[in-house]
Amino acid sequence: MITRTQFGILPDGQPVDLFTLTNDSGTSVKITNYGGIIISLLVPDRHGQLGDVTLGYETFEGYLANTPYFGCITGRYANRIAEGRFVLDGVTYQLEVNHPPNHLHGGRVGFNKRLWRPYPWTDAQGEHLALSYFSPDGEEGYPGDLFVTVIYTLSTDNALRIRYHAQSSAPTILNLTNHAYFNLAGTGDVLNHEVQINSDTFAVSDETLIPTGELRSVEGTPLDFRQPKRIGDRIDAPDTQLRNGRGYDHSYILPGATGELRFAARVHEPTSGRTLEVFTTEPTVHLYTGNNLDGTIIGKGGVVYAPRAGLCLETQHLPNSPNQPEFPSTVLRPGEHFYSETVYRFK
Repeated sequence: MITRTQFGILPDGQPVDLFTLTNDSGTSVKITNYGGIIISLLVPDRHGQLGDVTLGYETFEGYLANTPYFGCITGRYANRIAEGRFVLDGVTYQLEVNHPPNHLHGGRVGFNKRLWRPYPWTDAQGEHLALSYFSPDGEEGYPGDLFVTVIYTLSTDNALRIRYHAQSSAPTILNLTNHAYFNLAGTGDVLNHEVQINSDTFAVSDETLIPTGELRSVEGTPLDFRQPKRIGDRIDAPDTQLRNGRGYDHSYILPGATGELRFAARVHEPTSGRTLEVFTTEPTVHLYTGNNLDGTIIGKGGVVYAPRAGLCLETQHLPNSPNQPEFPSTVLRPGEHFYSETVYRFK
């Protein structure tokens, strides 16, 4: 069933709601229509005990403050755009440089800071929550009126499915993802998590985490996750790419055609026995190991979020794609329908 409660009130007086989707096995996800944020995700361990596997805050006030994008929808453009600038059809657009020297996750007030219109329902496939948002032309510097709908579905087999739909009134760029931080143990850091990524190539990035354009084989590097490896085994290896990101903060190129739902990654936490499998239609998955968490955030249950307290598997296009013609295009034109799907399945 789906329940709806008030989660908070915005400074302008608008109420913010919290939706709880629960399946027959007791797995549940709490999502707010403020930023489409996943507030909590309770899944069973090997003994059937439910535990929250996402980072975040217990109260709405935490999300109003400066947050490292816990569990939110990021857009219009997830990840980075160099110097916040791109050219589309001969026109140069300047976006907010909110993470100097670059634009990050949609700007100062991206989709993570917007109030979305909710539409919950239930059917044989599971519990669904659709969130819709109208982004006007010029918002955060992006061209075109953009109509976006994101649908969360909690299925009976403990999978959280996220579908993204969008249309634009004018040529624009678009790159959407969810920025959930996972910790399958529910506490501590993620260094003991075993990660497998279905990729033999990653995007090389510079010291500001902008791709250089080079796509490099993972062979012989500490970024090779073709076979399951503990996060902690090589995260501090003397490697330029790891030094640039202070850990893993890299996009992996997935095999197969963009638009086809395919296996991207698997994470296993041996103490709890929980496993997360990720499937996506997107061309890349971005592994981020919470390197910028610094112990100043007090999260759910009074837990201090130190570096590497959680990991993200952001399914998306490559960072800075609008400025890299050889990368898959992120341009959305009038009359086109943007569609993307990602599945997080827990075992």
